[in-house]
Amino acid sequence: MAKKISLREYQESVVAKLQSSLASPTATASKLGLMIGNEHWLVELQDASEVVSVPEMADVPLTHSWFRGVANVRGNLYSVVDLPAFFGGELSLFTSSSRLLLLNSRFISNSAVLVTKMLGLRNLQQMQKLGKSADAKPWLAERLQDADGTIWNVLDVAALSADPHFLQIAA
Repeated sequence: MAKKISLREYQESVVAKLQSSLASPTATASKLGLMIGNEHWLVELQDASEVVSVPEMADVPLTHSWFRGVANVRGNLYSVVDLPAFFGGELSLFTSSSRLLLLNSRFISNSAVLVTKMLGLRNLQQMQKLGKSADAKPWLAERLQDADGTIWNVLDVAALSADPHFLQIAA
């Protein structure tokens, strides 16, 4: 039988592991990997405040289709942007892998982005830099390629949250 552990103990162990990993010299070389549509993306750990399962959302009329609505996360309302749709793809289907990435409030308060799937931490020391195209969006910080040949885009959350199109949800 599996050992029972309280939610508090689990959260404390996760925090302890995260703090020890952030104290290591390779911590700055790690980013959170995620799928946005069919693309692999990386985001700085400090740019996200939390990752949560997708709760029920209330629709907001007269907004762009990529603005999926407002979600209640532990009593706080968060605006939710469907990143695959915002980036020009199809609206995301909600699956068991879909997650909300709550953005750090130093960029924009109570804002979350819908991502297709979380992929865990990725070590940048094992990736090589690729050039970006001249017409790259401002929120694309850089492009990397891992040892398996997978192309990773690095998301600049500060640039995304300051983009006028991202901020203008009204249709």
